[in-house]
Amino acid sequence: MIILGIDPGIAIVGYGIIKYEENRFSVINYGAITTHSSMKLPDRLKEIFEDMNQLIDLYHPDVVAVEELFFNKNVKTALTVGHGRGVALLAAANKDLEIFEYTPLQVKQSVVGYGRAEKAQVQQMVKVILSLNEIPKPDDVADALAVAVCHAHSANLSGRLRYL
Repeated sequence: MIILGIDPGIAIVGYGIIKYEENRFSVINYGAITTHSSMKLPDRLKEIFEDMNQLIDLYHPDVVAVEELFFNKNVKTALTVGHGRGVALLAAANKDLEIFEYTPLQVKQSVVGYGRAEKAQVQQMVKVILSLNEIPKPDDVADALAVAVCHAHSANLSGRLRYL
C-alpha cells in the first residue's frame, strides 16, 4: 500500500509518501509544498492544489492520510490553514482516492505510543521507524510522515480485526 501523508497548511504543506507492505516501511519521497505570504490567498491555494495533483499523478498513492486541524487560539489562522487543507483534500478526492483523517492525538499515540508526546519525540520516532538518517525538515514534513505511519498502523489493525 502506498500512503500519501499530509500535514496541511497554507505557507507549508508537508507531505510524505511511504510504502507499507508486510509490516515493513519504505520511504518513497517526502518534502513540502510552500507558498509565499506575499501571494494572494487564491494563488496560494491554486499552487497547493496543482502541486498536490502532481504528487498524486507521479506517485499514484492508494490512500491519503491527513492530519485534522487543531487550533484553540487564532481563528483567522485556522480558517486560512483550513483553506489549504481543503484544496489538498479536493485534489485527492478528484483522483477518487480514499481519504483518512487523524487527530494529532491519534498520530502521536500511533507513532510514539503516547498521545501527549512532544513534537521532538514524534520526529525521533519517525526517523527510527522509517530508518532515516536524519529527522526530516521542516517539522511539517516529519508530521506528514507521522500521519502516513499512523494510517499504516491503523490499516494494519483494521485488517487484523476483520479476521477475528
